[in-house]
Amino acid sequence: MKKDELKKKACAFIDQKREKILDVTCSMYEHPELGYKESYATDLVAGVLEELGLKVERGIALTGCRASAGGGQKGPAVAVMGELDAVICRSHEDADSSTGAVHACGHNNQVGAMLGTAFGLVLSGALDALSGRVEFIGVPAEEYVELEYRSGLMDEGKIRFFGGKQELLYRGHLDAIDICMMIHSYDMTKMGKKVLVGPEGNGFLGKKVVFTGKEAHAGAAPHEGINALNAAVLAMNNIHAQRETFADEQMIRVHPIITKGGDIVNVVPADVHMESYVRGRTIEAILDANEKVTRALKAGAMAVGAQVQINDIPGYLPLLRNRELDGLFKNNAVEFMKEEDIQDGFTFAGSFDIGDISHLMPILHPMISGVKGDIHTRNFKPDDMELAVIIPAKCMAMTVIDLLADGAQSARGIVENFKPKLTKKSYLDFMDEVSKVITA
Repeated sequence: MKKDELKKKACAFIDQKREKILDVTCSMYEHPELGYKESYATDLVAGVLEELGLKVERGIALTGCRASAGGGQKGPAVAVMGELDAVICRSHEDADSSTGAVHACGHNNQVGAMLGTAFGLVLSGALDALSGRVEFIGVPAEEYVELEYRSGLMDEGKIRFFGGKQELLYRGHLDAIDICMMIHSYDMTKMGKKVLVGPEGNGFLGKKVVFTGKEAHAGAAPHEGINALNAAVLAMNNIHAQRETFADEQMIRVHPIITKGGDIVNVVPADVHMESYVRGRTIEAILDANEKVTRALKAGAMAVGAQVQINDIPGYLPLLRNRELDGLFKNNAVEFMKEEDIQDGFTFAGSFDIGDISHLMPILHPMISGVKGDIHTRNFKPDDMELAVIIPAKCMAMTVIDLLADGAQSARGIVENFKPKLTKKSYLDFMDEVSKVITA
């Protein structure tokens, strides 16, 4: 069959399975789980893929799963991803009462779109006519939360990295992948758009900080103590004093929070904890800003005679776009909407862990509306499930067909034209280099 016929057939099967796709999407929304704890979501996704007759590997990074389809004809491998975890937003009306977890990120929509893509490509038999294979991957732990819990997993040797895609790269699950794609929910009402292709985003480093002072009675003998909370407050002010040195085009964002301010009000705080991200548009800018933040933290401790321990943790790399993949997706999206409904290019100050993958291989990461409210807030809600899940499933299935049809000529060209910023080795070396503990 020709490409257009394959696309129509794949989309027809997605429509046929629409109720099943949306049931899975809603079921995942109703059972939110945090990163590296996604047992329900893993079983849910794996079960659907097994129903399609695919062999599924579970627990690919503690949780998560993967299944491969096609490959009868040799060619490139395309990964279609969906993220399994939720975010913490306790004020959201649908948040889990015990964990605060809720899909105020739209990851359940991603998973629905990924599974819809699988339904379309597998049930239509389109893969038999394509050169290459497709992997469907349920990815754990995209949200960078519960750092203490993940530190414990790391100490136990269960994970190497806090982020799920980082862990997949490290474990070799993406070694045989040539192109990676997924979608992300995003309310574009203010933009007057339905789809955004080619988003770019900041990367970041994580920082866990402990200020150590000296206890003393806060009323009777404060002069005998060393106030670690004062050290932290000074450090935050020092960070603020650095902000005018951050170049606007680098979109540097530093936003520390104090996670422990002391023990009791009647004792001079001697054990104060802080967490922060240092975000930026390029790796070089992040490292430069991080050095300034580290200086600011040291100076806060020095000013009051406290000690400080700074634990730098690899975050996510900046998100890079691939214009060839963006163009293919856009051409397919116009089958379902007007061209003026599609925004081409936008830069986010937030971060996405697919940014790490974008430094090693071509990636596709369009943002799709069909939701209302800002991500990660109490206002985030599903709105139009056809737009949020079904249309992107069709667009991804059609894009896979574009890539792997005609002897995978399109995919081969994109891979050949791609110039990676990092190799897997240099990527892992960099992650090791930025992971360090500083004491002062």
